[in-house]
Amino acid sequence: MYKELLTEKEAAVYIQMSTSFLSKDRMDGPRKNRTPGPPFIKLGRSVRYRKADLDLWISQHKVERFFLN
Repeated sequence: MYKELLTEKEAAVYIQMSTSFLSKDRMDGPRKNRTPGPPFIKLGRSVRYRKADLDLWISQHKVERFFLN
């Protein structure tokens, strides 16, 4: 079954980051010299992450390096 909304734990596993990273980003917001966390949805006291938002967040942080010989 496909889940559109992921819990914090599921999102952390999906993006291979800690739940602490996600929690601190939500509480502190963007911090200087830190990668901002992905967008989240607040439903009452529950926090959810859209899988599509996580995929976009990952692609936005892709770094490509080209080396010339």
